[in-house]
Amino acid sequence: MSYGNSDKTLELIKKLVSIPSPSGNTYEVISFVENYLNELHIETKRNRKGGLIATIKGKDDSNHRMLTAHVDTLGAIVKEIKPSGRLKLDLIGGFKYNSIEGEYCEIETSSGKKFTGTILMHQTSVHVYKDAGKAERNQDNMEVRLDEVVHNAEDVRTLGIEVGDFISFDPRVEITPSGFIKSRHLDDKASVAILLQLMKQVKDENIELPYTTHFLISNNEEIGYGGNSNVTPETVEYLAVDMGAIGDGQSTDEYTVSICVKDASGPYHYELRKRLTQLAIDHEINYKLDIYPYYGSDASAAIRSGHDIVHGLIGPGIDSSHAFERTHKSSLENTAKLLYHYLLSKMVL
Repeated sequence: MSYGNSDKTLELIKKLVSIPSPSGNTYEVISFVENYLNELHIETKRNRKGGLIATIKGKDDSNHRMLTAHVDTLGAIVKEIKPSGRLKLDLIGGFKYNSIEGEYCEIETSSGKKFTGTILMHQTSVHVYKDAGKAERNQDNMEVRLDEVVHNAEDVRTLGIEVGDFISFDPRVEITPSGFIKSRHLDDKASVAILLQLMKQVKDENIELPYTTHFLISNNEEIGYGGNSNVTPETVEYLAVDMGAIGDGQSTDEYTVSICVKDASGPYHYELRKRLTQLAIDHEINYKLDIYPYYGSDASAAIRSGHDIVHGLIGPGIDSSHAFERTHKSSLENTAKLLYHYLLSKMVL
């Protein structure tokens, strides 16, 4: 039995991470996903927040499932145009300035013009600043050096750049011969690609799902509220598909599917977690159970907003989350396999 095609999933991830989509500016990537699904003749609609909801009718239309993954990413926004012609940043999402030092970036103006630059410390040159290595990486010291001939703030504004313009980071995506994909924004475009491949498999193989299932491609997860709405009254189970976090004290790795037991919002639904674990055991899927201490998902956002649902969270293991991320195709495969069997399984309640 095939559970998607990991090589095609890798190529789809590569396309997705190459489309800039910091939270607040996701129209282009949502359009890409919408076109992908329209070609499969899958019903879609946009919500007012700009997210996309795809629906596949199931045998039971009185009890629904919802799966979600998010296309919005970390990024930044122009806070100030400095007298030097460089840009001060304000961060979008939860990450640290040191993780973007030296990164190439793109600035998109409100009129759609795009300019490139590099994110640097103001005190970068060791030949000039003796504290170059010690200075704090923060909003006051980090800036964008534009790849344009500018000498002052007026020159920058003449280009059309202004406070509020979005800044996206170069993903630097690479697929290695050993099966790794390393890139920014695998959180959560790796999971989006898995869901798209899963929907394609359902359509290509004429698989009848036991329950009507909605797939929410959310676009505000990194700022906390991507999946907190548009949950149908019939929805019983809500499964977020996001990254598994790797680090000291974690069991998650880059080769298995991670099933989240608890994150910063509290425990996930116990019976759904046990069902997911049993599905992994029954179908010989490599998995890890884990707790993510500084983490929240679209599923926890939905719970906080008052929806009466059974909520869960799984995803591929992603190394160096919110920085220079990496995972292996075996983690993508195990995640896809668990999702496939979950879609065909009976509900917990």
